[in-house]
Amino acid sequence: MKYYLIAGEPSGDLQASYLVKELAKADTEAEFRCFGGDLMEAQGATVVKHYKELAFMGVEAVLMNIRTIFKNLSLCKEDIKKYKPDVLILVDYPGFNMKIAKWAKENNITVYYYISPKIWAWNQKRVHKIKKIIDKMFVILPFEEAFYKRFNYPVDFVGHPLLDSIADREQIGFDFFCKTHQLSNKPIIALLPGSRKQEISAMLQLMLTVVDKFPDHQFVIAGAPSQKLAFYKQFINTDISIIENETYDLLQHSYAALVVSGTATLETALFKVPQVVCYKTGWIFYNLAKMVIKTKYISLVNLIMDKETVKELIQSELNTENLIYELTKITKGEHRDKMLSDYEVLNQKLGGIGASKRAAEKIVEYINK
Repeated sequence: MKYYLIAGEPSGDLQASYLVKELAKADTEAEFRCFGGDLMEAQGATVVKHYKELAFMGVEAVLMNIRTIFKNLSLCKEDIKKYKPDVLILVDYPGFNMKIAKWAKENNITVYYYISPKIWAWNQKRVHKIKKIIDKMFVILPFEEAFYKRFNYPVDFVGHPLLDSIADREQIGFDFFCKTHQLSNKPIIALLPGSRKQEISAMLQLMLTVVDKFPDHQFVIAGAPSQKLAFYKQFINTDISIIENETYDLLQHSYAALVVSGTATLETALFKVPQVVCYKTGWIFYNLAKMVIKTKYISLVNLIMDKETVKELIQSELNTENLIYELTKITKGEHRDKMLSDYEVLNQKLGGIGASKRAAEKIVEYINK
């Protein structure tokens, strides 16, 4: 069968590459064409357009590149028409993919969606559009299944592919890691201040104010691949290490972490690292967000567990005093043990490893029907 996949970001390329790998096992005659990246290409997919030419972050970037975006949409539609796939598989990236889905449905192309848009967080009315244009939805968060059920739309929960990504990586020893990055043998507290300049600027300086209070630990900053080393150094006035583009290796060897809200909170939990979740933004944006966001928590860990498993320090609560207090609680004692115990439950809720395999087998099964 012929599969056409669209992934518009690095994370989508990673998850789609695992899906392509498993689809090739489930369907020995599979052919793949895609908008994607190097990882999908390595699994045998023909890349029509690289995600680096698709991803525009923020309103300003979108407006400046609006003509390019429309050209990419047109190219994608024409290429799908020529290829005539048995199924179109959209991977996350809702701004682009929902437009393609609507067009595909109008042209009688079967549309499957892997990794649902976060419609449960805001503008839940979008579910009615999804019901009309998406033939099958494969979700990776356990509460998404219940969410869609409220709207009489059956979906398949296949588990979270992050578990596959983490299980698939090569393990390295603590001593080797420390020697490679010229670290001491003290327990590591990882600082994950985000990946965008604006959030790093807002978060990193505040995170660094706790360093002197934990002399028996060493603090290490996780540098995002999208930022240069020099950008981080402007905020640092102490002897602290920055490790670029090796966040998983850092988390593997971390004892605790301060993490900006996002997927990183879930990654940190899956590496069994006790954490404090940090979030602060502009007053106007925060209050606007409060009006539209429908969730009780901001971290994926707490959303999945449906309780405060990890402490969320938001806006005015995010200050040096509270960071020291909460970080102290997770470096020793009962609170740390409870969080680690909850992480085990979290892992079970996410379905264990094999999400990509389950998704691939379901996709082939539905097409054959």
